[in-house]
Amino acid sequence: MSIDSHTIEVSGITVEVVRKQIKNLHLGVYPPDGRVRVATPMRLSDEAVRLAVVSRLGWIRRERANMQQQPRESQREYISGESHYFQGRRYRLRVITRCNSQKVEIVGKRWLCLCVKKGADRAQREKVLERWYREELKRSVAELIAKWEPLLGVNVSACGIKKMKTKWGSCNIEERRIWINLELAKKPVHSLEYIVVHEMVHLLEKHHNERFKALMDKFLPQWRIYKAELGKSPLGHQEWQNQK
Repeated sequence: MSIDSHTIEVSGITVEVVRKQIKNLHLGVYPPDGRVRVATPMRLSDEAVRLAVVSRLGWIRRERANMQQQPRESQREYISGESHYFQGRRYRLRVITRCNSQKVEIVGKRWLCLCVKKGADRAQREKVLERWYREELKRSVAELIAKWEPLLGVNVSACGIKKMKTKWGSCNIEERRIWINLELAKKPVHSLEYIVVHEMVHLLEKHHNERFKALMDKFLPQWRIYKAELGKSPLGHQEWQNQK
């Protein structure tokens, strides 16, 4: 696929223009600082792109302001006493060394116990905790898909968990596969459910149009509240560090 990428300035905002073989123009604002990117068909000129950006300047500025005000997690060192989140709740990390098996356990309402081998460095401790997050999230997502498939009348062929820098989830409609952002393991269960339902509704309606919104209203009436709450929650460190 032929791709041309360059930048233009629109009302003091740097806009990345990616021209490729697609049918429609897509404009996005991305974390951490509100990077503006336009994917456009090869046939459209920079002037046409400029007009499209100008027509949405109000929305772009609101999105950029929200992202710049959104709290961000500091880089974690995976040491005892540090704060970590699971399913929307804050826990204090307790690192236990000299363990035969590497695992994570929730103890009471306050502690997230990370059991690692003696001498495990920061990267190794992070890996153990991340693996636990992935396993727990995969289990929760599977339960939600099983719950919503009969309600929506759709079938999900596969679901994967991965780190995403700009999305909470995605859907490959042709393959009926959905992807969920690993960071959602830290968010409240209703936030995860909103994203799962959102991606599953794409199997009924591809675009974020009025029909899509009507379907969301029908099946998950509180979705706008959950969306707003998720938009205000802290960004994980890996979501915004060194992003281009």
